[in-house]
Amino acid sequence: MEYEFTIEFKLPSPDEDIDELVEKLGAAGCDDALVGLGTPGQIALKFSREAESTQLAVESAIRDIQKAVPSAVPQIFY
Repeated sequence: MEYEFTIEFKLPSPDEDIDELVEKLGAAGCDDALVGLGTPGQIALKFSREAESTQLAVESAIRDIQKAVPSAVPQIFY
């Protein structure tokens, strides 16, 4: 089943190179998400992810985000 959800997280540094960050996220498995950069120092990813449950979808997305940005701190899930 496919689940849609959004995860917002705080960037480790407000001076992050956004293009490099987006590439890292894609390489880490977040290529099924739209990236939002509207708030300085934060990033939002809207996922459309296949998994056996909502919980597994969200957990796998968080793992992928943290592969790309190990110091990322998830803020909001919806």
